[in-house]
Amino acid sequence: MPTIYEQLRADIVTAMKARNSAVTTMLRTADAAVKRAAMDSNKDIDDALVVATLRKAVKNLVDAVVEFEKGGRADLVEANKTEIQLLSKYLPQTLEGAQLDALIAAAIQESGATSKKEMGKVIALLKKLPEASRIDFSSVSKALQSKLP
Repeated sequence: MPTIYEQLRADIVTAMKARNSAVTTMLRTADAAVKRAAMDSNKDIDDALVVATLRKAVKNLVDAVVEFEKGGRADLVEANKTEIQLLSKYLPQTLEGAQLDALIAAAIQESGATSKKEMGKVIALLKKLPEASRIDFSSVSKALQSKLP
């Protein structure tokens, strides 16, 4: 089974052969971001690096969509939503609902956190889990704020 990065590179070739310049440009931009992240961190390209880089790119695109909507730029909103959808297929499904709640409850219990001031302990434990790449930590933060006094 190919790695996420190998799949991304193969999809670039497929888009080029199909003469789909919009998809080719989006995928090449993502490829460049992954390569830049690898050089900046002085690491080899692996799935964790690709997921982190693409997650950051998707987050930036989502933030841009909000700003473009405020500015009334429907054309840019649509372009960004298309790119978000394209990049999201390379990301693992995020944990949600009961699975995420169970992990949060276990981390709260293990850390002994009793207040919002100790959220960092809980998040640090969650980041050490094998499922960490599938966790949306902004939703974890919101959940912790509601669960901890």
